[in-house]
Amino acid sequence: MHMQFHHHGYRPGSPPAIATHPPPPPFTPPTSLPAQVDVLIIGAGPAGLVCATQLSRFPSVTVALAEAKSGPLRVGQADGIQCRSIEMFCAFGFHERVLRESYWVNETVFWRPGEGEGTERAVKEGITRAGRIRDVERGLSEMPHVILNQARIHDFWLDAMGKGPRPLAPVYGRRLVEVKRGGEGDYPVTVVVEAEGKTETVRAKYVVGCDGARSAVRSTLGMALQGEAANVAWGVMDVLCVTTFPDIRFKCVVHSKEHGSMIIIPREGGYLVRLYIELDSTVPEGQRLDKGSITADTLIAAARGILAPYTMDVKEVAWWSVYEIGQRICTRFDDAVQADGGPARHPRVFIAGDACHTHSPKAGQGMNVGMQDGWNLGWKLGSVLSGIAQPELLETYNTERHAVAKELIDFDKELTGKLHSKNGDSGVDHAEFQRYFTRSGRYTAGLGYSYTDSSITALSRTREYQHLATGFPVGERFHSAPLVRFWDGKPAQLGHAVVADGRWRLFIFNDGSLPFESSSSSSTNSVSKPQSRIVHLSNYLLSSATSPIHIYTPPGSDNDATIEALFILQQPHAVVQTALLGPDISLPALFTPQTGPFALNNPHKVFCDEEPHYNIWGATGPWESVYKTRDISREHGAVVIVRPDGYVAGVCGLDLDQGRHVFLEEFFAGFMVSRT
Repeated sequence: MHMQFHHHGYRPGSPPAIATHPPPPPFTPPTSLPAQVDVLIIGAGPAGLVCATQLSRFPSVTVALAEAKSGPLRVGQADGIQCRSIEMFCAFGFHERVLRESYWVNETVFWRPGEGEGTERAVKEGITRAGRIRDVERGLSEMPHVILNQARIHDFWLDAMGKGPRPLAPVYGRRLVEVKRGGEGDYPVTVVVEAEGKTETVRAKYVVGCDGARSAVRSTLGMALQGEAANVAWGVMDVLCVTTFPDIRFKCVVHSKEHGSMIIIPREGGYLVRLYIELDSTVPEGQRLDKGSITADTLIAAARGILAPYTMDVKEVAWWSVYEIGQRICTRFDDAVQADGGPARHPRVFIAGDACHTHSPKAGQGMNVGMQDGWNLGWKLGSVLSGIAQPELLETYNTERHAVAKELIDFDKELTGKLHSKNGDSGVDHAEFQRYFTRSGRYTAGLGYSYTDSSITALSRTREYQHLATGFPVGERFHSAPLVRFWDGKPAQLGHAVVADGRWRLFIFNDGSLPFESSSSSSTNSVSKPQSRIVHLSNYLLSSATSPIHIYTPPGSDNDATIEALFILQQPHAVVQTALLGPDISLPALFTPQTGPFALNNPHKVFCDEEPHYNIWGATGPWESVYKTRDISREHGAVVIVRPDGYVAGVCGLDLDQGRHVFLEEFFAGFMVSRT
């Protein structure tokens, strides 16, 4: 998809600025916190930045972002960016910047002791190449797995939130002192922060704690991370080196016989390399590692031992650290259940990212999962505060994200156990480890989890319809596919229509009929008779008093302001456009809905299931129909309901029942607020 602008009148300037209507006022970053605000976010880490950026897309919602540090992050520890995160960046409009700067992880190579590929000396004395796999399973995502420093990711988020309909920027140098929830008035949460010896008090409707593993927000709520350390120590370092190891520019998992394991992650820029180095093999059996005794030279020596007989001459250490593996999680991610055992209440304070769950860095989950926390909570807060959704929607944040965090911690424990090789005697079956790594690809890509039944995930209600589109399982992310835009033949990725603007979307896949209706009541043209199901459905959505689009669109807004309908046709665009030249034939009005003050027809809602003229998304195989790859019924078609965060909320049919679509009406009535 490309950015749409000029539909509210021509304005010169950069597209991000002129796409917003009305245009935002000149933005000056704040130097202090407001006394009163809808949402106060504590912590400008990945989760906080995503939550703030999503909220900046809701013009009526006031937001403040407080950070204890004195300024933006300059050197970050996290660097692995999952496919799902790149998909998210696409929804926010900056994925191409990330792809341009980052290292792309194309393959993972496995090294082990014993027989395999390598020189005679390597086979005899050290490690050998055991195999290699694609890092991302074919067809899993149109986006790659990449490596880019966390500080750059922060830069992109800061830039994006400063260009939203309601621009934002963090207020730095604010240390949290207290979070206190009072009554149930308009601003029931009081927050006190300290800056340069003085305190500031902010009253908020909602507070989001994104302030890391030592979260002050979590502490003031009387909550704690639960779990335990695995007593497994690893070192991590970013280095510039000269080495004879042949796979230094591939992601590698290296098991040695006597010196432990190591993971090699090439970094952006073409020369920097990150090394995750197991340290327990350097400690005598029965003893615990003294972290205070570890130096950069200790890590270099351990890495050389693992890579032997290959050599490694480290020219510069850009950064290094030592950590003990621990997986911990809070019992809840909000304050709905009171610490003193009081009655359950509407949640007002939330925690996200490392504030509520921690992982080892080797599976690349921490920053990625935290960003998904922020997106999940951000669109829900924006929807409730904008009057789009009922307050109960916020209860789904804890339900959904706690389950995801628990599942990923279990995966992280299993992966860590398979990597660990205390004193070189892990009993690891190296072939089995490679198979396990391959099977786990969906998790490491950020695509291994799904949401369960709730008001916004109609899992049980969809069971009788899921067969219409089995490739879009309810609860999983909406899996993109290449096709062609109807009105101009442009190659498109269907999933890129999911823009992070808080809107819901109906992806309506037509049956085999042509979507025509008669332009005049007296027409006898046989092409338009009888009208197809998609014509009846689109006319219902646009005009019926019981249609969710009619009920939940604010008065005076474009009819796609809350729920956007998108249509996918089975026929090539040229075939349909040629047929449209016939007399008294037209497409339904919802195919080109009116938008903006000039009531311009929007030409971006219809797509055709055909091979694009050229590929712009790095496909590695021949084009295949989305109806085939996502197993959509060609005979019956399907409606796929997609949430603002890109997850499939439900699947249903095209048919109306006595002029109504009961599934859609009941689904949206379960959490939305009528605007009629």
